[in-house]
Amino acid sequence: MKKSISFQDIITNQLQIPIKLLDDYTSLGLNEKEIMLILQVLRFMQDNNDFPTPNDLASHLTFDEKECANILRKLIQKNFLSIEQLKNEQDQLSEVYSLNPLWEKLFTKEEEKVSTQEDGTIFILFEQEFGRPLSPFEIEMINTWLDADELKPALIKAALRESVLMAKLNFKYIDRILRDWQKKGIHTVEQARQASKSFHQNQAQTQKQTDTNKKRDTSFYYNWLDGEDN
Repeated sequence: MKKSISFQDIITNQLQIPIKLLDDYTSLGLNEKEIMLILQVLRFMQDNNDFPTPNDLASHLTFDEKECANILRKLIQKNFLSIEQLKNEQDQLSEVYSLNPLWEKLFTKEEEKVSTQEDGTIFILFEQEFGRPLSPFEIEMINTWLDADELKPALIKAALRESVLMAKLNFKYIDRILRDWQKKGIHTVEQARQASKSFHQNQAQTQKQTDTNKKRDTSFYYNWLDGEDN
């Protein structure tokens, strides 16, 4: 005998989805796979699982675990999804997904929106220069520069180019460059170029003076140590 489904069962088996998300997801730069993954993350959150694994998500989707992991990474890169740390009563830390970045983009006034297309190119450029996918920590650092520090994408790209020029391609060095520019009141790419030009000129002058001093010292010590062969 077929079991009847009550109206109450239907009501309690619901997932609340903002209509605005279905209306505007394409204008935000999201595709159908990304939206389905977001909905599955939302569904797991509703079931008190705030950090589902790619395998958990893939079990309810038509794409595999690897593709789930790649899409999650892209959603974090585009600042639609973030990973946060929560501390329980025993001071134990756990990681959870947060969709707050998506809701902020979705319900923020048009003139206050950040250009996701421009921001997204930063992550692509960093991955090209580093020759590998970025780690969650590195993605979060770039998002901090963009959101918390409110740095322009062009300025972050300029700092990346400077680190490549100095053969010091690492995030700590790039962060140091950006902090130094902030202290000096540098807010545009042109100002950054001038600061970089002055820095390299000073470096070259210092190196030239050092080389000259070395030549003098070498000549002096060579003569002093040059004993007679008797």
